Parts: sequence; structure tokens; C-alpha cells
Amino acid sequence: MFSKKRILSVAALATGAALVLAGCAGGGSSQPAETYDPNEEVTLDFAFWGNDVRAEMYDEAIAAFNEEYPNITVNVSFLGYPEFWEKRQVEAAGGDLPDVMQFDYSYMRQYSQNGLLLDLDPYLGNIIDTEPLSENILGIGVVDGVTTGIATSTNAWGMYLNPTLLEQVGVEPYEGGGSWADYDDWMAEVTAAGGGTIFGGTDYTGRIQNFEIQQRANGKDLFTDEGEPNFTEEELAAFWESGANVRDGIAVPQQMLEESYPLSGFDSAKSTSELTWDNFGAGYLGNLGEAYTELGLVAPPVTVEGAKDLYLKPSMLHTVAANTDHPEAAVTLLNFLVNSPATGAAFGTNRGLPASTTALEGAELDALGEQIAAYEESISDRLGDAPPVPIVGYGSLEEKFRLLGIELGFGTITVEDAVSQFFTEMDVVLSS
Repeated sequence: MFSKKRILSVAALATGAALVLAGCAGGGSSQPAETYDPNEEVTLDFAFWGNDVRAEMYDEAIAAFNEEYPNITVNVSFLGYPEFWEKRQVEAAGGDLPDVMQFDYSYMRQYSQNGLLLDLDPYLGNIIDTEPLSENILGIGVVDGVTTGIATSTNAWGMYLNPTLLEQVGVEPYEGGGSWADYDDWMAEVTAAGGGTIFGGTDYTGRIQNFEIQQRANGKDLFTDEGEPNFTEEELAAFWESGANVRDGIAVPQQMLEESYPLSGFDSAKSTSELTWDNFGAGYLGNLGEAYTELGLVAPPVTVEGAKDLYLKPSMLHTVAANTDHPEAAVTLLNFLVNSPATGAAFGTNRGLPASTTALEGAELDALGEQIAAYEESISDRLGDAPPVPIVGYGSLEEKFRLLGIELGFGTITVEDAVSQFFTEMDVVLSS
């Protein structure tokens, strides 16, 4: 656990040459911040996780940033994902985080509640241009009422389809939406036509996100704003029991899934549909191979008509460390990396579909990127506010949910025991 650190107050800057960004909207609840003084020589540290390809993209984006802000020198470093967070843990303990960081949603609550991230509210509407960012997007980076991160890009829950396999079995693609029973019936039709080698899908009750959207359809996120569980043992039992029919001869058999792991049933061309995040398409095409050149992408089944059950999830965010000596310059860099068309041009969909409309305008989308953009537009009437930032330890709960789903698939555990084990795990996570 990190030590508590006070968020640094905003330093006063010379006002004569202060740069005010035009055309901004929105704003936080705090007093507006001063803007960056373009005459001030500043050096910032910026850290991200990724690889050489992403590093070249950041080089391009920061070169464009320096054309506009030549007085801000940016020292860039990157690591693989696990190493990135190991290093941040050490730096956080010593109060020495990089000025600006690429950030993952699962760590937002931990770092925010420990005062390690700068309060961005004073900068909204002045240094941070909020006009290209929807209220839903801005709400993603809010922890306990304070904005500590801005999403760079988004994804949404959807259903991928394999048109090539569906043509082989002679079944029309699932249209999207409909009831969960409609989807079960469609999967059963595909499986019956697939002759024991092609199946309609996998057991969707093994994914916590499908439980989440069913709960959201009834007006409840999985956890409250205070991080308390917002579902009962009876609700979870009902969800897992709803998959019994699918597990009994409709979905890809669990043993077959284990044989192809880590590829999923969809990746390995065993199933014609999979419910997942919409930015997984490129990975699917890569794993499926050259024989598969396109995918379908449609909306998940509906639990309650008219419900706001779906939401835009950040692929990643950008944050500023509370310990930065140059908050205005750091926020200026953050704004550029989120909103600039030049950043959109540099990254395309590498970081997910750009969350900012100005960054999106600068991005050149490939066919799959265009498909994802069209999909997210098509589900706009189902998009609600993002759920509260995940609780500390959410990742381990998600994995426990998946593992229990596997045991249900093998029939080695009852729904009652699975619910008991999940709530025991949740008690441990919440009390640690």
C-alpha cells in the first residue's frame, strides 16, 4: 500500500505570456488553473507501456507536440505492461512518479485514492479541451468525484461473428440484440448444423461482463461508488443457472476449449460467435489466419428493452502525477496526447478508437477500425454512464469468475458452490 501524499497545489505562473486555448467547453468544479507559460523552459518525464511500434508512434506525436510547444522537452520511457506497473509501484512509494503517464483503468482507484494523481478538474475547459470529449468519456476518469485521468480511447462490449464459418454451416448471421433466449436458439441452430466441429458460441455466463450488462439492464452496476458489491448471491446464482442449457450441448465443449487454450473457441474457428470487447477484432483475424478476411460485429442480446446496459470502457487513460513540479506543462502534454489530430494521425487505432472527436478526425482508420466506429455509433442508444472505477483487486475477481466458469463447463462444481467461492474471494479482496 502506498503512503498517502497530498496533491500538490497549482503553482502560480507569470500571466503576461500565458497561452489560453480557444474554443474550449465544460469545466470542473474547482477554480480554473493557470495556463502554461510558453516562455518557460520545462522538462517532463513521460512513461507508457508498449513496444517499439508504439514507441515510434509516440515519437511522432511528441515531435508534433514540440512544433507547438518547443519549450517543453519530453523524456520518454517505456516498458512491457507488468514491468511498467512494477516500476510505478516503486516510484509511487518514493513520491517520484513520471510527470505524465499512460494509465490503465484497473489502477485508477488505487493511485487516485492514495493521492498520487493530480486533480485535473481545475484544468478542464482551459488547458484540457473538453469540447471533443463527451460527458461519458470525461466521467470515466473520475474517482470519488475528482477527475484524475482522461481516456485516450474506448471500446464497448459487443458480439463478433465469423461469416466464413456461418456460410459453411448455412446459417444466417445473428442480427444482434434480441433476447438471450433468441441468442441461445440461434447458437443451437448453428451447433446442430455444425456436425460436432462448429458451434454457435461458448458459454457466455463464464464472463463477468455478461453478468455486468444484465445487472446494468436492471439499473445496477456490479459495485457501488463506494466500492461495495451491488449484487446478491441469488442474482449471481440465477445468472450462472441461466447458462445450464447452453453448457448442455449448445456451446463448444469445455474440453475442446482447453485443448485450444490460450486461443478461444472463436480464435480457433470452433465457434461462430463470441461476446467480448469490440477492439479484439484485429487479434481474432490474426489468430484465425489468412482464410478469414472479415468479421461481423453486432450488439449483444438485450435483457431489458430501452436499458442503458452498455458503456464505453477506456482502452487506456492519461494521468499526471501529483508530485510533478510542472502541473500546467504536464497537463498541456496530456491534452495534446488526448485531443490533438496529430496524435490521432500518429496512433490510428493502436490505442483503441480515439475517444476525442478531434483526435478521431486525425486518425486514418482501416476497414476494421471503420467497422468498430460504426458499431459504437449503432449502440449509442444503449450506452449509459461508465460504471464506477473498478475496485482495487477487480482483476483477480474477474479471473476468479472465469475460472469458476470453466469448472461449471466441466461440471466439476455446482452453481451453489461457485457462488459461495466467488463471494468468499470477494470478501478477501474487499478486506485486504
